[in-house]
Amino acid sequence: MSHRATPDTTHRPPVGDLGRRLVQRRTERGLTRKETADRAGVAPSYLRYLEEHHGAAPSTGVLLRLAGVLGTTLAHLTGGDVELPPGPEQADRHAGFVELSTQECRTLLSTHGVGRLAIPVEDGPVIVPVNYSVVDGLIVFRTDPGSVTSRAVGCRVAFEVDRIDDAFSTGWSVLVRGRATAVTEPDAVRRLTELAYSTPWAGGQRELWVSVRPDAMTGRRIAVDA
Repeated sequence: MSHRATPDTTHRPPVGDLGRRLVQRRTERGLTRKETADRAGVAPSYLRYLEEHHGAAPSTGVLLRLAGVLGTTLAHLTGGDVELPPGPEQADRHAGFVELSTQECRTLLSTHGVGRLAIPVEDGPVIVPVNYSVVDGLIVFRTDPGSVTSRAVGCRVAFEVDRIDDAFSTGWSVLVRGRATAVTEPDAVRRLTELAYSTPWAGGQRELWVSVRPDAMTGRRIAVDA
């Protein structure tokens, strides 16, 4: 008698939107990573890469096969909240930009967990990826007191988050500017620990909470001419 394998649970959690959707769908369908990969005609190691690496950009063909195996659509895997341009599945030559309202920026900012933090240092600005949460309107993340990101404390910083699909000329980006502050008050630290959903990629204690209060927020969405 054959035994059905259970879905993978021992690997790193997915860190990008595509990865989260892939894992969610195959878990719902009771498929292991190997079963999904075999049915889609890709290597299990490649599927693991798609699930665990933010910014992975598979071909449209691979996405279509995965969508078929997982019983979903290409639009869902690539972000159903982003309108696809009209016409065939190829980049549109007439894409432009539309400015987003502050409320639209806030909404988009709160739906993603990975962004880029620009920090001024002695040798010039550095940009580092951080996994973050939005709590009470603040961008918050946890770090180590001796890390590069900890040097943001007390500085005006820029924070950017986006979702761009080059293949379909769709996507958006949000840019925030504000001052980074260390959160040290015990009740505030306790609240962030309870409400923030992102955990540090690097693991460990990462005991320093940093918040960025936005004082300027702008965003743009890629739009396609009718």
